[in-house]
Parts: sequence; structure tokens; C-alpha cells
Amino acid sequence: MKIIQLSDPHLMTPGGLLYGSDPLARLDACLADIGKNHADAELVVISGDLTNDGERAAYAALRERLAQFSPPCRLMLGNHDDRALFLEMFPDAAAEQGFAQSVFDGSEGRLILLDTLDSGHVEGRLCAERLDWLDERLQEARDRPAFVFMHHPPFRIHIPVLDEVGLADADSFHAVLSRHGNVRHIFAGHVHRLIAGSWRGIPVSTLRSTNHQTALDFSQSWGLGHEPPAYAVIFIDGDGVVVHFHDFPVAG
Repeated sequence: MKIIQLSDPHLMTPGGLLYGSDPLARLDACLADIGKNHADAELVVISGDLTNDGERAAYAALRERLAQFSPPCRLMLGNHDDRALFLEMFPDAAAEQGFAQSVFDGSEGRLILLDTLDSGHVEGRLCAERLDWLDERLQEARDRPAFVFMHHPPFRIHIPVLDEVGLADADSFHAVLSRHGNVRHIFAGHVHRLIAGSWRGIPVSTLRSTNHQTALDFSQSWGLGHEPPAYAVIFIDGDGVVVHFHDFPVAG
């Protein structure tokens, strides 16, 4: 099973620049590279911060681009997004109980896409309703492997300024996962860095933004990184999970 993950496009009103680059042009380059090389993907996941300021024009631009994109795609929300406006602009988006979360049953297991947006806050949260939904979806999967996609990572990355705004209720989240024992990998966004490791025995990975990155700085301040944008090519089979990180070409 081939899955593509891209994250944190931070789209603005078309023509707007963010940290000196054009988020929409970079997303166009990313989608073109995926379409050219990975049209056989079972699913493309965009794991949150679709927009930078939750602007209607930014969501409209994303909708226009995806209408011309052939692989199946699921959209997730991050702390920069506006859930109500997103659901208005994407009425066909998979949503459960008013949240932008869903499941995708692929050839090698179940993908669970969580909505960790806590409106008005930078950190993420999974309320009791969302945790109950996750519990039910994992129970449905039973012995099938499950793979969780979420915007906010529940684990420390040891960059203090970002660890302060991760998933606020990580212990409650882990309690649900541990009841089932079938989650094989957690894929996150939010931190704008390529990171791989494990959290409480579960393999994890995070991804660069398609627009701008976080510097590798373990001090108390946030700095802009200068690494190129990237997306992930994920292969899942009976033997495990392999994640390739690909720096896609951008103009200029």
C-alpha cells in the first residue's frame, strides 16, 4: 500500500508570500511532482495547516487545485485552520460528528485521520468525543493494523518552543491506543521538520512543510529553517512501514 503524506501548506490569499516564498506555488509544485511520480498511491493525506490564516480565498485556491488532482485525497486540519469554514468550503470532505476526521480502509490496514484542532489555541487537543470516536474505530479494526495521522504530535521532539504546543492530552490519547495494541505508526505534521523515532513503543514520524521549515535549534526560541520542502512516500505491507522523504523541486 502506497500512501503519500504532505503537510502544512499554509496557503494564503493567492499571490501572498509567507517567509519569502509563495505557499500556493510550492503546493502546485508538490502536487505536480506527486501526480507525475505517484499517481498509483492509494491515498494522499494533507495533514493540517491547510491555510495560514483560515481565509476563504485560501481554501478556494486549495479546492481549485485538488479538483484537477487525480489521486484520492483526504484533508486534515491544523491550528491555523478554521473548521467551520473548511467544512463549508469542502462539504464533501470526510467528517465525523462535526470534526474533520475519518477512516480509510486500505489494502494493508486501516488509516485513522484525527482532527486535533482546538480552536483558538496553538496546541492540539482530543476531547472526550473525539477520543471515544478513536476508540470505536480502533475496535472496529480489531486485528487489522491501524495507522494514525494527526496534525499535532503527541510526543516530545526536544525543541522546547514546539513541545509546548503539541498535543495537550497525550496521556489520554495513549490510553486509548494501549487498549487495542494495533496502531503500527503515528504520522504527524505541525513541527515542519523531518523526524523519526518511537513514542511509548509506537513508531512515529513528522514531516517538513511544503512552504517553510523550522530550524534545528534546541534553545528556547523558534528559528526559520532553510531546508527544502518535502513530502513523504509511505509503503505499508505485512512486514512493516517504510517512509521515504522526498525533496520536491520548486521554481527558483
